[in-house]
Amino acid sequence: MIIEKKENYTLITSDENSFLDFYTTFLKKEKDFNEVHLVLQISNEIKTTKEEISLFLNNIKKKNSKSFVIVYNNVDIDDLPEDLNIVPTLTEAEDVLEMEAIERELGF
Repeated sequence: MIIEKKENYTLITSDENSFLDFYTTFLKKEKDFNEVHLVLQISNEIKTTKEEISLFLNNIKKKNSKSFVIVYNNVDIDDLPEDLNIVPTLTEAEDVLEMEAIERELGF
């Protein structure tokens, strides 16, 4: 797992060989990310299922007024719960962060 602190968020990129390895590593460090906006970039080399990606539902930060976005393009987002912010590119993840910041400023 590679962790990079960006200006407005923390980017976590997978370097593991399987989704479950990445998820397990993430869970071990999850408490370190409670107060930051978080973008998880899952390698397209990792094959995963919608059930595995849905494990991240427990990690959504909205209750703490923090954004949580997953970047992965090898999945049909229509098969995933609407509560998950999952986008195919990092640029789109940054757009989601901006939109959620505006929503918080407007009180949504």
